[in-house]
Amino acid sequence: MAVIDYDPPERFVAGTVGPPGQRQFYLQASGGGRVTSVALEKGQVLILAERVEDLLDEYGGHDDGEQLPDNAPLDMPLDEEFTVGTMRLDWNPATQRLVLHLVPLGQEVDEDTDLAAIDAPCLRVSLDVRAAREFARRSAKVVAAGRPPCPFCGSPLDPAGHVCPRANGYKR
Repeated sequence: MAVIDYDPPERFVAGTVGPPGQRQFYLQASGGGRVTSVALEKGQVLILAERVEDLLDEYGGHDDGEQLPDNAPLDMPLDEEFTVGTMRLDWNPATQRLVLHLVPLGQEVDEDTDLAAIDAPCLRVSLDVRAAREFARRSAKVVAAGRPPCPFCGSPLDPAGHVCPRANGYKR
Protein backbone atom coordinates (compact mmCIF):
# COMPACT_ATOMS: atom_id res chain seq x y z
CA MET A 1 0.00 0.00 0.00
CA ALA A 2 0.95 3.63 -0.16
CA VAL A 3 2.99 5.56 2.36
CA ILE A 4 1.46 8.99 2.85
CA ASP A 5 4.60 11.12 3.03
CA TYR A 6 5.01 14.68 4.30
CA ASP A 7 8.63 15.79 3.91
CA PRO A 8 8.30 18.39 5.32
CA PRO A 9 4.67 19.17 6.17
CA GLU A 10 3.37 22.71 6.13
CA ARG A 11 1.66 21.82 9.42
CA PHE A 12 1.81 18.84 11.79
CA VAL A 13 -0.20 19.03 15.01
CA ALA A 14 -2.00 17.06 17.67
CA GLY A 15 -5.57 18.09 18.43
CA THR A 16 -8.88 16.91 19.79
CA VAL A 17 -12.54 16.89 18.93
CA GLY A 18 -15.20 16.80 21.64
CA PRO A 19 -15.62 17.95 25.24
CA PRO A 20 -13.18 16.89 28.00
CA GLY A 21 -13.93 13.35 29.04
CA GLN A 22 -15.19 12.49 25.57
CA ARG A 23 -12.34 13.84 23.45
CA GLN A 24 -11.01 11.97 20.44
CA PHE A 25 -7.33 12.64 19.77
CA TYR A 26 -5.88 13.14 16.29
CA LEU A 27 -2.59 13.88 14.60
CA GLN A 28 -2.98 15.95 11.47
CA ALA A 29 -0.41 16.61 8.73
CA SER A 30 -1.00 19.00 5.87
CA GLY A 31 0.89 20.29 2.89
CA GLY A 32 0.65 20.55 -0.86
CA GLY A 33 -3.11 21.00 -0.75
CA ARG A 34 -3.82 17.78 1.14
CA VAL A 35 -4.64 17.00 4.77
CA THR A 36 -4.20 13.65 6.49
CA SER A 37 -5.72 12.94 9.91
CA VAL A 38 -5.13 9.83 12.02
CA ALA A 39 -6.81 8.91 15.30
CA LEU A 40 -4.97 7.74 18.40
CA GLU A 41 -5.28 7.49 22.16
CA LYS A 42 -4.49 10.24 24.66
CA GLY A 43 -1.67 8.15 26.13
CA GLN A 44 -0.11 7.72 22.71
CA VAL A 45 -0.03 11.49 22.20
CA LEU A 46 1.64 12.02 25.57
CA ILE A 47 4.22 9.26 25.04
CA LEU A 48 4.97 10.55 21.54
CA ALA A 49 5.53 14.11 22.82
CA GLU A 50 7.87 12.86 25.56
CA ARG A 51 9.79 10.59 23.22
CA VAL A 52 10.22 13.35 20.60
CA GLU A 53 11.78 15.58 23.26
CA ASP A 54 13.99 12.73 24.52
CA LEU A 55 15.16 11.85 21.02
CA LEU A 56 16.01 15.46 20.18
CA ASP A 57 17.91 15.83 23.45
CA GLU A 58 19.75 12.55 22.90
CA TYR A 59 20.88 13.24 19.34
CA GLY A 60 21.70 16.88 19.90
CA GLY A 61 18.87 18.27 17.87
CA HIS A 62 19.13 21.96 18.71
CA ASP A 63 16.87 24.54 17.17
CA ASP A 64 17.94 28.07 16.34
CA GLY A 65 15.05 29.65 18.20
CA GLU A 66 11.39 29.43 19.01
CA GLN A 67 8.89 28.54 16.34
CA LEU A 68 5.68 30.48 16.56
CA PRO A 69 3.14 28.30 18.39
CA ASP A 70 0.36 26.80 16.30
CA ASN A 71 -2.75 27.19 18.43
CA ALA A 72 -5.24 26.84 15.59
CA PRO A 73 -7.80 24.03 15.71
CA LEU A 74 -7.61 20.96 13.51
CA ASP A 75 -8.57 21.49 9.86
CA MET A 76 -12.15 20.50 9.08
CA PRO A 77 -13.80 18.44 7.79
CA LEU A 78 -11.87 15.81 9.68
CA ASP A 79 -11.62 12.61 7.66
CA GLU A 80 -9.83 9.92 9.67
CA GLU A 81 -7.42 7.92 7.52
CA PHE A 82 -6.80 5.22 10.15
CA THR A 83 -6.32 4.58 13.87
CA VAL A 84 -2.67 4.49 14.90
CA GLY A 85 -1.33 1.26 16.33
CA THR A 86 2.46 1.46 16.13
CA MET A 87 4.55 4.62 16.16
CA ARG A 88 8.23 4.67 15.24
CA LEU A 89 10.66 7.57 15.51
CA ASP A 90 13.92 7.80 13.58
CA TRP A 91 16.61 10.47 13.58
CA ASN A 92 18.23 11.27 10.24
CA PRO A 93 21.67 12.72 11.09
CA ALA A 94 22.35 13.79 7.49
CA THR A 95 19.31 16.08 7.32
CA GLN A 96 18.99 16.75 11.07
CA ARG A 97 15.35 15.69 10.86
CA LEU A 98 13.11 13.57 13.00
CA VAL A 99 11.08 11.06 10.98
CA LEU A 100 7.83 9.82 12.49
CA HIS A 101 6.24 6.66 11.13
CA LEU A 102 2.58 5.99 12.02
CA VAL A 103 1.22 2.53 11.27
CA PRO A 104 -2.44 1.44 11.48
CA LEU A 105 -3.72 -0.66 14.35
CA GLY A 106 -3.34 -4.38 13.66
CA GLN A 107 -0.23 -4.12 11.48
CA GLU A 108 2.89 -5.81 12.83
CA VAL A 109 6.07 -3.76 12.38
CA ASP A 110 9.51 -3.43 13.92
CA GLU A 111 12.49 -1.14 13.29
CA ASP A 112 13.46 -3.09 10.15
CA THR A 113 10.01 -3.17 8.53
CA ASP A 114 9.69 -1.38 5.20
CA LEU A 115 6.48 0.63 5.45
CA ALA A 116 5.84 0.24 1.72
CA ALA A 117 5.46 -3.52 2.27
CA ILE A 118 2.60 -3.10 4.75
CA ASP A 119 -0.86 -3.96 3.46
CA ALA A 120 -2.39 -0.68 4.66
CA PRO A 121 -1.75 3.04 4.24
CA CYS A 122 0.89 4.43 6.64
CA LEU A 123 1.84 8.00 7.47
CA ARG A 124 5.43 9.28 7.46
CA VAL A 125 6.23 12.82 8.61
CA SER A 126 9.68 14.40 8.51
CA LEU A 127 10.22 17.37 10.86
CA ASP A 128 13.12 19.72 11.41
CA VAL A 129 14.18 20.27 15.02
CA ARG A 130 12.18 23.46 15.50
CA ALA A 131 8.95 21.95 14.14
CA ALA A 132 9.47 18.74 16.16
CA ARG A 133 9.93 20.67 19.42
CA GLU A 134 6.83 22.77 18.72
CA PHE A 135 4.86 19.60 17.94
CA ALA A 136 5.93 18.12 21.30
CA ARG A 137 5.00 21.31 23.20
CA ARG A 138 1.57 21.55 21.60
CA SER A 139 0.92 17.83 22.14
CA ALA A 140 1.69 18.11 25.86
CA LYS A 141 -0.66 21.11 26.13
CA VAL A 142 -3.45 19.27 24.29
CA VAL A 143 -3.20 16.33 26.69
CA ALA A 144 -3.07 18.60 29.75
CA ALA A 145 -6.16 20.54 28.63
CA GLY A 146 -8.43 17.65 29.60
CA ARG A 147 -10.14 16.97 32.88
CA PRO A 148 -8.08 17.72 35.98
CA PRO A 149 -6.95 14.74 38.06
CA CYS A 150 -8.50 13.89 41.42
CA PRO A 151 -6.04 14.98 44.13
CA PHE A 152 -6.61 11.70 45.98
CA CYS A 153 -6.65 8.94 43.36
CA GLY A 154 -5.40 10.64 40.19
CA SER A 155 -8.39 9.60 38.10
CA PRO A 156 -9.95 12.31 35.90
CA LEU A 157 -12.58 14.47 37.58
CA ASP A 158 -15.87 14.94 35.78
CA PRO A 159 -17.59 18.31 36.22
CA ALA A 160 -20.06 16.60 38.58
CA GLY A 161 -17.26 14.90 40.55
CA HIS A 162 -16.50 11.19 40.58
CA VAL A 163 -16.69 8.14 42.79
CA CYS A 164 -13.22 8.09 44.32
CA PRO A 165 -11.81 4.66 45.23
CA ARG A 166 -9.60 6.30 47.87
CA ALA A 167 -12.72 7.61 49.62
CA ASN A 168 -14.40 4.18 49.78
CA GLY A 169 -16.74 5.03 46.93
CA TYR A 170 -17.95 8.37 48.24
CA LYS A 171 -18.37 11.10 45.69
CA ARG A 172 -15.88 13.99 45.89
